[in-house]
This record gives sequence, C-alpha cells and structure tokens, in this order.
Amino acid sequence: MTDLEKLTRRVEQLESRVEIAELTSAYAVACDEHDMDRLASLFAEDATMDSPSKLLAANGRDEILAMFVRLFKIRGPGYHWTHDHFVRFDSADPDRATGLVLSHAETCPDNEVSVSGMRYDDVYRRVNGRWVFQKRVLQFLYYVPAKDYAQALSGRTRVTMGGRQLPGDYPESLPAWQDFERAHGRAV
Repeated sequence: MTDLEKLTRRVEQLESRVEIAELTSAYAVACDEHDMDRLASLFAEDATMDSPSKLLAANGRDEILAMFVRLFKIRGPGYHWTHDHFVRFDSADPDRATGLVLSHAETCPDNEVSVSGMRYDDVYRRVNGRWVFQKRVLQFLYYVPAKDYAQALSGRTRVTMGGRQLPGDYPESLPAWQDFERAHGRAV
C-alpha cells in the first residue's frame, strides 16, 4: 500500500468515525422522539438487537421496530445520551466496524421515572455508502426507578424491567472484572 493509499484510508476512517458517532446519536434522538421512520433508517435490513436478559431481542429490522413499538407504548418521555464511544475498523472489510458506546437514559416506563447506566456493543456496516447498525447488544449496569437509584449499585440485582428484578448485565460478566476479583480473593 502506498503512502497516498494509507493516507486516503486514514481520512476515510476519520470520516466514517464521525458518521458512526452521528448514527449512535441519531438512535438516541429517535428513541426519545419515538420517531419510527428515523429509527428504521438506522438499522440494516437483517440487523439484530439483543440483551443478555433477552427481554430486548429482535432479528431483522421489522422485528426490531415491533420491539420498539411495544416499548414506546408503555414509555412516556425519555432522554438518552451517549458518552464515550470506541470504534474499531475491520482491517479485512472497509465496510465493517465494531464499537462500544457508554450511555445513560432517563425514561418513564409505566409512568415510573427511571434511570439507567448502559453500554452498547455494536457492529456497524456500510450499506450503499451509509453506516447503519448491523447488531446492537444492550447491556445494563443498572436500570431502576429513580427513587431506588441511591441503592442501585450496592447489590447485584440492579435492573428492574417488566416488573422483574434482574441482575445487572455487567461488570460482573466481564473477564477483566472476574480476573480482578479472583486475583484479590473475592468470589466470582
């Protein structure tokens, strides 16, 4: 690869990084506005959405949209925002990248104001020159009624969804967390 080709690839990746960041922000806005057309435009036709609890799981754009309709029907106003965003480009496929998005949300499912700390493990694909989600895996550190937030991080059961109390999806499931706990004599 020539120096010019390397430079061209680096510039293309910088432009793609900005487009992918805008994709994740557009997702937050579409969720908050319940904008189904915009939400649909952000996912590949054969995209998947998943969560460790399987409460938020769908295959294909149509199923993903149906899942969001179910969620939005019980949820009032919400505010999602993204924080840190890591993007890694596939060296073998210039139209594929992966990412990690750290995020928070304030929502109101079933008229109960709730707060969440979460992360998305993403796969992005460029389709017809435009970056879209190929896969999103949503993991909750916590998702609790706002009145319970002060105690949310002190226990393992940190997700309240659909009337169920569930364990947080991370950090306990992460290999680095588990290695640290074992190295320091704490049960995993």
